[in-house]
Formats: sequence, C-alpha cells, structure tokens
Amino acid sequence: MAFYFRKRSTLRLPLTLSVTLMILNVTLMVFWIVLLAQGAKWTALAAGVVAFTLILGGLSFWLVLTIKEIRLNNRQANFVDSVTHELKSPIASLKLYLETIRLRSLDERKRQEFHAVMEQELNRLDQLINQLLEVGRLDAIGDQQEPELIELEPLLRRCAETACTHHRQKLSDVFDFQLPQLTLTARQIVLELVFTNLLDNAVKYGGEPPRVLIEGDPIGQNRVRVRITNDGAGVPYEDRRKIFGIFYRGGSELQRRRKGTGLGLYIVSTLVRKLRGKVHVEDRNDGKPGCTFEVDLPGRVDRPAPAAATPQD
Repeated sequence: MAFYFRKRSTLRLPLTLSVTLMILNVTLMVFWIVLLAQGAKWTALAAGVVAFTLILGGLSFWLVLTIKEIRLNNRQANFVDSVTHELKSPIASLKLYLETIRLRSLDERKRQEFHAVMEQELNRLDQLINQLLEVGRLDAIGDQQEPELIELEPLLRRCAETACTHHRQKLSDVFDFQLPQLTLTARQIVLELVFTNLLDNAVKYGGEPPRVLIEGDPIGQNRVRVRITNDGAGVPYEDRRKIFGIFYRGGSELQRRRKGTGLGLYIVSTLVRKLRGKVHVEDRNDGKPGCTFEVDLPGRVDRPAPAAATPQD
C-alpha cells in the first residue's frame, strides 16, 4: 500500500481564478450575443453561445475536481499527522519504560506493572499497523474463506470484549445487548472487522463513562438491522456522510483529543458494501446525547421452535 501525500493546500487561489474566468466568460458571451444579434448572424451566434457554454461548463467541472483534490490532500496531511502521533506515542512510552527498567532496580510488583503497560502499548502499535494493512487489502479480505452461518450475538460480544480490552473497560459496565437470535451468512473475518471498528468507535467517542446499547431486529424475511448507540457528543449533521470517506476526521489534528487515523469507518463502509449492505449514522431516537450507527445486512431471524405438544390420555 502506498499513498502520495502533499502539503496542505487552500481553496483561495482556485476559487478566485475560477470565479474570475467564469465572470469573464459570461461577459464575453453577453457581448457576443448582443453584437451578433444586431447583425442577425444567427449561425455564428448559435455556435458562439454553444462554445461559451462549453467553456463555462469546463471551468465549473475543473473547479469541482480541484476542490475535491485539495480536500483529499488536506485529509491526507491530517492522516500523516495522526499516524505520526499514533506511532511516536507508544514508541516513546516503550523507550521510557525500558530505560527505567534498565537503569533502576525495581521490585516485582512495579516490574509487572511496567510490563503490563508495555504490553498495552505494543497492542496499540499492532492494532494501528493491522488497520493500515487492512486498508491496502480491503478488496481481498475474506476471499480465502467460504461464507458460513454466523450467529450474530456471540460475534458482537467478542467484538465488544476486544473494544473493552483496548479501552481498559469492563464489558458489563459499558455494553447492553438487546438482540433476538439473528443469523448471517457471511465470511466471519469481514463481519468481525466491521463490528470491531464500530464498537471500538462507540466506546472511544462515548461519554464518561461510556455506555453502548446494541440492538438488532429483522427487516422483512431476509435482512437484519443492527443499531449501535452510544452516549457521546454525537456526529455533526454535515459530517455524517464524510466520516465514511478515507482519511476523514472532523476538526484539526492539532486540537484533537481522541486518538485515531480516520480509517476505521472507511473500512466499515467498504466492507459493508462488500456484504451488500448499508451503513449510516443518525441521532439517538430518545433525544439524549450521542448517536446511533445503523447497519443493514442480508440475514435472517431464527425463531425458537415451538414446544412439542404433550400427548393426552
């Protein structure tokens, strides 16, 4: 996987240049129409209007592409800042603890405490590297596995345990599960990546302390909906589509308090589409602070078999 990064750019120059050229184009078109209309040169008039219209359309198209390119470059620059910070922090922490262990005589309790912290920092590095590698092979993830029947609740509980371990939380203190017996036919690694990223985000951006509700219900006879609701600050309306784009993270990296790379929700969106599903974010339906990520996937609800009738005498 390779990315090409540029320094941050601004929209001032392309906007000014494009607007100036558009105004000039419209002015020339008006003069052209007035001049030729007076001489009744209708063929030249029509040809000129078409030409000026095509030029105006080309300028507008160029402006749109330029704005998209600049925004992508700025997101890439933010991504580099974020990854640099994410890599340097655990490395600096590991160096500090290793030097302390080497230079000082520590009792067994303190040594175990240091080893535990070092293990957490190594896990953090491992998670970041795995996420970067996953982005480079999203199209091929799970292709070596055959789709299988997967019970949703046990899979969600495993993903929730992973999120709690990452954020040093207790599962029962954070998560509440309200799920019927739902089953999906999919590749397990793909589902695990989707829900691990979503649940990790739900805890990371939750309140203090975080509380996450996981609900599920069938949609018709062959689709399943999973709703993941947290109690954090929520997602601004204008960011709700952008957060699923690669590198996107709202705000400035220099002012950000939450760690991350802006890749998790891009991975989620890409893999959900691969599963022929949909994902979006909305406000909580109870009016409280927070947001809900809703995932719609092909699946089914397994209803308990009716109890066998007792023979009567």
